Amino acid sequence: MAPAVYADEGFFADEQERLFGRAWVCVALTAELARPGRLLVRSIGGRSVLLTRTDDGLVGFLNSCRHRGTELAEADCDIAQTIRCPYHRWHYSVDGRLVATPMFDSVPRDDFDPADFGLVPVRVDSWGPFVFACLNADTPPLAQWLGDLDERMAGYGFDEWQPAAPSPADCTFEPAANWKLIFENFAEYYHLGWVHPELAKMSRPEDHHRYQGPGMYCGQTTTPISSDERDDWLTLPAANGLDASDAASGRFIALFPNVLIAVLPSHAFVMRLEPVSAGRTIEHCSFVIPPGTSPASDEAGAQQFAEAFEVTRRFWIDVNDEDIDICERAQRGIARGGAPPGPLAPRFEEPLNRFHKMTADLMTLETVAELAVPAGDRPGGIDLYGSDPNPMPPAAEAATASSAPEAPATATS
Repeated sequence: MAPAVYADEGFFADEQERLFGRAWVCVALTAELARPGRLLVRSIGGRSVLLTRTDDGLVGFLNSCRHRGTELAEADCDIAQTIRCPYHRWHYSVDGRLVATPMFDSVPRDDFDPADFGLVPVRVDSWGPFVFACLNADTPPLAQWLGDLDERMAGYGFDEWQPAAPSPADCTFEPAANWKLIFENFAEYYHLGWVHPELAKMSRPEDHHRYQGPGMYCGQTTTPISSDERDDWLTLPAANGLDASDAASGRFIALFPNVLIAVLPSHAFVMRLEPVSAGRTIEHCSFVIPPGTSPASDEAGAQQFAEAFEVTRRFWIDVNDEDIDICERAQRGIARGGAPPGPLAPRFEEPLNRFHKMTADLMTLETVAELAVPAGDRPGGIDLYGSDPNPMPPAAEAATASSAPEAPATATS
């Protein structure tokens, strides 16, 4: 994509409206809304939204009072089942109904019905340990957006995974780089040997394979994970019941537009991207682990888990620091130099072509009701462009791999 796509503030403003304003955006972990009475404040496409839980499930609203538009909450907080406007004390129930308008009826109005002035709803849904929100009514449902991810990740029991620990295990960074550069960096492994020499000992480029079917995501997998020289990401206990492929692999999913998920047998490192400007992004990082692997109740067990977790946590923070440095360099080169873009490497950067097309669709479609979710790779390696087939294909691919046609001799784009 052209330099302006990453560096121009005018493009960034359009992108907030047309892309983030129409996408399913990851806004939180489900654990953050595990109990009623918790209210989260998030920004999506330049709009502030509220998220909370009712007895019936997750709900979302624009963060704006229906009286005169006042911001209802400025940060995450606890509420007593009521959302109150700080200005004139209009009260809303957690399902968005207007339930109190103090002193408003001192002079009655015949044209006022509280039922007409509930909070403006925002679409909210969840998958695995993630909460998503969408501002646009025409965007396909989240299940369609995810494509085959639910099937592809079924063996992990992702719905049951929980945060490994409260803060300070979670952490936030603010790289001076466009969000797309961070997404692209995660989605490709061309840079691995030079930017991440230690990571490349465990996640070797030759052991990378594509991991993507239909859906609004880019995927790759390391199969098998190597622990010959370092085992920093294998120190935690693995999930129970994994099949042979999941137990031996690292899955790396860049879910469009803003959540990056590195899933190992024992944990997942999650990064939620929040664009701030054309040249700045907030990374909200967290760790989730499968059920039954949390620290033992005794002090010795808890200490053992804490030490193992710290090795894993430190490993990912070091890797992310390397990524931040190179993404900031890329941003400076694009913004200050602005050279025309060159070709992508088909073997290592095909996911970027997929990402660019998804970006172009959201930016150019008149209505997202017309959005065509990418069909994904055909089974059997026909689209792999120089990569050997996965020696341990995931369950979602194994059944059809043997019947697929031969891969083409040359790559096309």
